Amino acid sequence: YVQLVESGGGSVEAGESLRLSCTASGFAHSRWCLAWVRKSPGKEREEVARIDGDGSIGYGGSVKGRFTVSADNAKKTLYLQMNNLKPEDTGMYYCVSEYGTCPSWVDEYDYWGQGTQVTVSS
Repeated sequence: YVQLVESGGGSVEAGESLRLSCTASGFAHSRWCLAWVRKSPGKEREEVARIDGDGSIGYGGSVKGRFTVSADNAKKTLYLQMNNLKPEDTGMYYCVSEYGTCPSWVDEYDYWGQGTQVTVSS
């Protein structure tokens, strides 16, 4: 079965950086969408970055220019480099996955990790 395990969260001050990692296992096919979704207090879940099944990369508008998503296929690990963090980036960050093409809606992802907490203080 598919398993996603996140790590790298923590508490930082505004302007600092963090790198999240997600180790994936159990993929039965070669073409997968991998993404990062965050849940901030009082807000809806938001997809912040994705690597689609065809390798294309996308970002949510609020993180463009500050976050970078990448993957090490050999290590089966997804990363999220987060620079110039802001208090509004605070939330639980989930690694999510779907076979083939990334879905249009966050709720459509079938596979979720347990999440890692990011807290940014001003």
